[in-house]
Amino acid sequence: MTTIGVEEEYLLLDPATGLPVPLGDKVRATAGLGNLVADREVQCELLQAQIEAATPVCGTLDEVGGHLLRLRHALAAAAETHGCRIAPCATPPLRRPDPVAVTDQARYRAMLAQAPQLVAEHLVNGMHVHVGVPGRESGVHVLNRIRVWLPTLTALSANSPLWDGQDTGFASWRTVVFSRWPVSGPPPRFAGVADHERRVRHLLDAGLISDTGQVYWQARLSERYPTVEVRCCDVQLGVDDAVMLAGLVRGLVETALAEAAHGVPVPECAQELLQASMWHAARHGLGGTLVAPAGGQRPAGEVVDALLRHVAPALEASGDDRTVTALLRRLRRHGTGAERQRAALGEGGIAAVTGLILSRSTMP
Repeated sequence: MTTIGVEEEYLLLDPATGLPVPLGDKVRATAGLGNLVADREVQCELLQAQIEAATPVCGTLDEVGGHLLRLRHALAAAAETHGCRIAPCATPPLRRPDPVAVTDQARYRAMLAQAPQLVAEHLVNGMHVHVGVPGRESGVHVLNRIRVWLPTLTALSANSPLWDGQDTGFASWRTVVFSRWPVSGPPPRFAGVADHERRVRHLLDAGLISDTGQVYWQARLSERYPTVEVRCCDVQLGVDDAVMLAGLVRGLVETALAEAAHGVPVPECAQELLQASMWHAARHGLGGTLVAPAGGQRPAGEVVDALLRHVAPALEASGDDRTVTALLRRLRRHGTGAERQRAALGEGGIAAVTGLILSRSTMP
């Protein structure tokens, strides 16, 4: 069984107004004073109205869920001491007219100088899943094989329909906001690890990115860990949905490793088709059609079923099949985060959306 770890990004909101508040440093410091959180598990993000939690390396989905609940509870308690709440939504329902302060780190200051408007609007929160791989060559094989499924994961995870108090018409507006950075979207297909390293080196040498952390492909090789990092998912309202997505991602990686070992051909998908498929998934979520990996639009439910069949042997081998299947069934019954936010908006406006988001922050 391969190892797995999850990073989640949250907003810090004023519970009375629903507006983001720049208290990241204070919340992180307070969370670190307790005995439930290790220093490395909580980090400030680009903007001071965001904070990130990262699980330790896990072997099971039960561990992932337990650590996410622990970290959410610890951060929620720390936030409350400063009069704010953690909000597991991928975009804020409302924004302040003035930009949120940037976290005072050299890298973030450089990003602000490089792209001030993009940074000002970067109030977007994702869920990143790290899955262990034997090495970078294996990692490239995985990237080549899972890239066709990234739009389906984006649709399943969609949790950012609102921006500036309005329905954007997109299920994942975060995906659109993030796509404006120079190196973003689905990764290209690589000829091998040497090709991957050459492409990244060209970006660095050309001065188009300042470090490898700015390779914002929606699936990439981690530079810090021996993992593939899948970054296309919105942060989830509840922990159970995050666990389900983590299980699917691990299933995809394990399936890709097995296919590479048995010489199964890499799925063909032109980069322009994949990028358009990602836009389509961000636009519609599970509410319409998705582009199937084989090409052509199909009802979203059919594509999700195909994903589940694709990873079924890996899920069974890891013992994740019952958990993932049950949680996926529940998500399809109750709706994605985007669908639930829209329902709340229709029933009670922005206040109801904020109430929904804050009420889910420490729930399974």
